[in-house]
Amino acid sequence: MPTPRRTLTLLAAVTLVLAPATAEAHAAEVPDAMASLGDSITRGFNACGFFVDCTSRSWATGSSSTVNSHYLRFRAVNPSVVAHNDARSGAKVADLAGQADRAVSQGVDHVTILIGANDACTSSEAGMTTVADFESRFRAAMQRLTTGLPEASVFVSSIPDVKRLWEVGRNSSSARAAWSAFSICQSMLAAPRSTDPADADRRERVRQRVSDYNTVLARVCAEQARCRYDGGAVFSYPFALSHLSTWDYFHPNTSGQRLLAEITYTAAFDL
Repeated sequence: MPTPRRTLTLLAAVTLVLAPATAEAHAAEVPDAMASLGDSITRGFNACGFFVDCTSRSWATGSSSTVNSHYLRFRAVNPSVVAHNDARSGAKVADLAGQADRAVSQGVDHVTILIGANDACTSSEAGMTTVADFESRFRAAMQRLTTGLPEASVFVSSIPDVKRLWEVGRNSSSARAAWSAFSICQSMLAAPRSTDPADADRRERVRQRVSDYNTVLARVCAEQARCRYDGGAVFSYPFALSHLSTWDYFHPNTSGQRLLAEITYTAAFDL
């Protein structure tokens, strides 16, 4: 069973609201234990080393003060808060139910979710997860959380706009070289300098798929009383090339993780 959450008076330095927007503004609920589900972004992949997970730099559970993750912001109010990073690099929405099971076994009272980039970023457009399958898988994972952790709050981040990667990196020879050498997100990033209508249309279809996934995330989250969606804040943010790892020009670097922490924290708690 989840551990009881402590309700704390709002501090000037840390403004937290883990309940829905109807929670009283003068009080804040801080978790005793949190779990973060998702993929390589939540694992901090490539944020501190070459093609390795850097969980200390994770936007959600990281211990680095440079990033100032959700976990560190919670810890400023509740020093005993525990954070579990249950994400896995390479994960797709099909892997989310297993991660939800781990969160349930950990008895947490707050969960963050950022999943879906790998469902759109595939070796080709044909390999993308269908919207129907994405919804079925995400709904199943949410059901496991709400059944196993009925008192826990859940925050769901929108998926970043992968077309933004192409926009900021297509004129960088280093970015193009990395995308090609490591076969990164070829559904979107193949032929990055091409202006052929077929390539332009492909990019738009991949972007639309991500948008459709985000619609699913918003709809399913809205069905749960204790779930909060970011309203598309991450998807709509104009990330720059300087926010990306120079090893792959795909994953957030430390600066990108810090920005992601700020965007999601603000969206999650109405700051």
